[in-house]
Amino acid sequence: MSSKLPSLVIVGRPNVGKSTLFNRLTGTRRAIVTNEPGITRDRIYGKAEWLGHKMEIVDTGGIVPDDKALIPQEILRQANIAIKKASLLVLVVDSQAGLTPLDEELGRLLRATGKSFVVAVNKVDATSQENNAAVFHRLGAPIFPIAAEHGTGVDDLLDAALSQFSLDNVHAIHDSVGARHTVPAFHPSPSTNELEPNATAFDVDPEYADAENEFKDDESQESRPTQVAIIGRPNVGKSTLLNRMVGEERSIVSPIPGTTMDSVDTEVEHEGRTYTFVDTAGIRRKGKTTLVAEKLSVVMARRGLERCDVALLIVDSEQGVTQGDAQIASYAEQSGRSVIIVMNKWDLAVEASRQSAERDAATSKGEARRAAHDKRTEAAAKFTVSARAGAKFKAGEARAGANRANRGKDGSNKNASRAYSYPGATQGVHGFSDLDKSRLLFDYEKLVRDKLKFLSYAPIVFLSAKTGDRATKLFPLIDQVAAARRKRIPTPDLNRWLKEDIDLQRGTTPKARPVKIYYMTQAKTSPPTFLIFTNQKTPLHFSYQRFLENQLREKWDFPGAPIRFIQRLRKAERDTRSDKKAESRAEAREAERRQHGPRLMREHETKEIDE
Repeated sequence: MSSKLPSLVIVGRPNVGKSTLFNRLTGTRRAIVTNEPGITRDRIYGKAEWLGHKMEIVDTGGIVPDDKALIPQEILRQANIAIKKASLLVLVVDSQAGLTPLDEELGRLLRATGKSFVVAVNKVDATSQENNAAVFHRLGAPIFPIAAEHGTGVDDLLDAALSQFSLDNVHAIHDSVGARHTVPAFHPSPSTNELEPNATAFDVDPEYADAENEFKDDESQESRPTQVAIIGRPNVGKSTLLNRMVGEERSIVSPIPGTTMDSVDTEVEHEGRTYTFVDTAGIRRKGKTTLVAEKLSVVMARRGLERCDVALLIVDSEQGVTQGDAQIASYAEQSGRSVIIVMNKWDLAVEASRQSAERDAATSKGEARRAAHDKRTEAAAKFTVSARAGAKFKAGEARAGANRANRGKDGSNKNASRAYSYPGATQGVHGFSDLDKSRLLFDYEKLVRDKLKFLSYAPIVFLSAKTGDRATKLFPLIDQVAAARRKRIPTPDLNRWLKEDIDLQRGTTPKARPVKIYYMTQAKTSPPTFLIFTNQKTPLHFSYQRFLENQLREKWDFPGAPIRFIQRLRKAERDTRSDKKAESRAEAREAERRQHGPRLMREHETKEIDE
């Protein structure tokens, strides 16, 4: 875990090159770098190696201690969390701007922490500019002139960092001692899911034996924790959900859309399993992004999605599924990620439905609907032989009569609460009952399915990230979807199912020639990809692929995981259609005429010969 590594925390005022230095040390492009100040807001973690030693690099947002605005205050709070766990602090300053009062204020704050810190004087692009760093000796810490963009002077800074770290907390890599380089962050851990064994060579058709090893799974993907991307539109609760899953204030949460700019990676251990949650920036349409940082944040969000296994599509339940949500869902589906649809802010949606039901009940239509409901219930009670049901009906009728007696001339009930606050509510139950919530959830899920038909395989969970209601269901669902993504079906089982259990003629295709599938094998996992050998030279129609996918899901079930098909022409078909072995079209027609006599061939027979 990252907590075992010595931590080098980069701090400084806005727009001095902290993110550039972070990217240089980690050898990645994780942090967004632009000329616009205030882009980095959350803590961004990475790993670096220097002289065979590992260390943790933490990038923080630009600190402005006296700014009382919400986001600057949250940036300061996030930076203080990183400073408390730091082994060494690096105060980054701008040599071209000189020593500013804010730099002096940050120097006093770092000295008050009792932590060791050094000053990295950035933007020293030439030897002649090193004299500009002399003024920063007033901060009372060692000075290192660097150029983070080009890497000049960074080696001296890392040497000083290693000298500050305790040898007990340094992890040496014996096979790379003496090598000066940086590598991207990588978090290995044991695999949490084992694949089923492949079919033996005896069970595989020799004609298709080469297809079994044509595609191979990436072994590095199996040895890492489950990567979970949190995606969605701005201000739908992505960072709030991350904080709920992590159990701490990991990301800044504010009502301002677009608060999260960078992708924030966080490792979480839950019941013995390790997950890496990636909180991404809100994805919006290109026409809605004006600043360069906003455009880069969308690009980084797409990259964060593509390197993950499972995508949590966060949707605002109060607003419902929008066109933007559908577009983001299509990004996840096209990239081959497994998807879980998370309907966040469910508590607000239930409250809004309750208030809407109360307003509707106060109208004349609501009164008529309620009276009709009373009549239907009364008619149903006449055919009920249960004494308990009859007693419940009488009690409800008595309450309804009391409410009508208290009702004013205008039809309003000022003295007593209404017996029904939702159309179709259970008789004798006051307010928005659990049955009403269940009906609302059922109807809402149908609406979501109608809006996201192409994600019919994705499970849906309704929760509130802010209150934590129903959030405990998310971890088991992630495990289930991740296991389905890595599921492998043995080749003999696939071909047995193809031969015995499925009627291929049920699939609809606009082509006149019937589709024949001779052989099928699972080429790879993540996502499940199946290699099929057919008699079709052109790709199968999307409707037929959908039919085949539905049959596969009905048999083996792949919750949340997209299914891909790779089509091949059967080897025997390829041989007969090759230029060297196939007869010409005229010779084929003449041979057909000699065999069947002078009768005219049917049109589809001629077409098959031409093909």
